[in-house]
Amino acid sequence: MKLIAANSDSTRATGSNIVELANDVDPRTLALDGVERIDLVFPKFTDGRAFSQAFLLHRRLGFKGEIRATGDVLVDQLVQMQRSGFTSAVLREGQDMAVAQRQLDRYRAFYQGDAVTVKPIFARKAA
Repeated sequence: MKLIAANSDSTRATGSNIVELANDVDPRTLALDGVERIDLVFPKFTDGRAFSQAFLLHRRLGFKGEIRATGDVLVDQLVQMQRSGFTSAVLREGQDMAVAQRQLDRYRAFYQGDAVTVKPIFARKAA
């Protein structure tokens, strides 16, 4: 997952190939042709609807472009974001990039499958 500091990148989606999706919009209603990046917004860290949107986009709709987390993004959410299908995250102001990277590096594999790696670990080893 690519980490972006809040002060180094605008969280606003600009450009014709970038879509900013409010967290109350069903991603299945989007026309994904030509879209390269979708910004999913976390208005508060306690609002997890963007996790479901990322899962739908990546796993069910097969979106192969960048799925970016924006808004109130905290370090302790990053692993779940990555497992849900996010490919990048703009950290909220005040979040430490080094701590964020350590959080992502902490776990090399997971027993359960997820949006990115569908098969559980026992099924991957048997194949």
